[in-house]
Amino acid sequence: MQRNNKYAGRLALVIALAALLVLSACGRNSAGTIVEGKVNVVTTFYPIYEFASAIGGDDANVINLLPTGVEPHDWTPRGQDIVNTSKAQLFFYNGAGLEGWVPDFLKGLDSDSEVKAVEVSQGVDLILTTEDDGHNHGAAEEDHDHEGEEHSEDEHAVESADAKHTDPHTWVSPKSALIMAGNIRDSLVEADPDHKAGYDERYEVLADKLTQLDAEFTEKLSPLKNKEIVVSHQAFGYLARDYGLSQHAIMGLSPDAEPRAQDMLNLAKLVKEEGIRYIFFEELVSDKLAKTLADEAGVETLVLNPVEGLTEQQAKDGDDYFSLMQKNLQNLLLALQ
Repeated sequence: MQRNNKYAGRLALVIALAALLVLSACGRNSAGTIVEGKVNVVTTFYPIYEFASAIGGDDANVINLLPTGVEPHDWTPRGQDIVNTSKAQLFFYNGAGLEGWVPDFLKGLDSDSEVKAVEVSQGVDLILTTEDDGHNHGAAEEDHDHEGEEHSEDEHAVESADAKHTDPHTWVSPKSALIMAGNIRDSLVEADPDHKAGYDERYEVLADKLTQLDAEFTEKLSPLKNKEIVVSHQAFGYLARDYGLSQHAIMGLSPDAEPRAQDMLNLAKLVKEEGIRYIFFEELVSDKLAKTLADEAGVETLVLNPVEGLTEQQAKDGDDYFSLMQKNLQNLLLALQ
């Protein structure tokens, strides 16, 4: 019992430090320029930016709001982001409760703006969880309809309550990413029908890559007997559901949802009982909690990337969604063999 109390005290300090490190990463702003004569598309964070750029090609000018190296959960836009989005034709956001700032952001756009907001996760079979991370991610769900349909206050309250328990990390599974890519293609074609052939052609290339990635995950993970993974934050629900894994998270749906010391002790016990050999961490948030848990359980750490954004080094190295997901697959195979 004395050892548990000592460990709990050490965990409380580590948790506080990790939260500060997460928040300190969210201070920089993004940059982008509207280009006349093209479809201008504003995206909220990296995976949507990559898919929109791949499908848009030379026919679209895609501006990503989130700067390189910044984790998206608690980021909020700045004045220049509102200016650019007001002048754009399309605004792509994930939805499913990820970007709680979207409703106020859209209300702040210029009154004459003709930008169309598109929730690209529409059509994904969303995961509902009892996990409540204490953040108002659900606010993003209050603006589903941008064509004027009115909702009562009670309906808004229900939507917000539901969204707070929606896992927003849809893109982490190639199956869901394929649906998102289809929504992006459809929106580009609607906004710019003159370039439909190009959008369709580039979409097919992206869809083939996502389909192949999906098949590789299925083929290589399905035979494994070990299915338990311990991760930094609860970002891998769609990956776990689609490929038969069981996710145990140190933190909640947001990477700064602080765990209790008792939760950490329970996880350490689970790691030992299940013979788990690796604790997964991610590069855009502090790895202190993952390393603390790994030390306590006597195991090692590995990266499992939720592909919420690129680090500065990954951007320099030319990494993208597919290279990071391939690294994820290799690390999963190493950990679960």
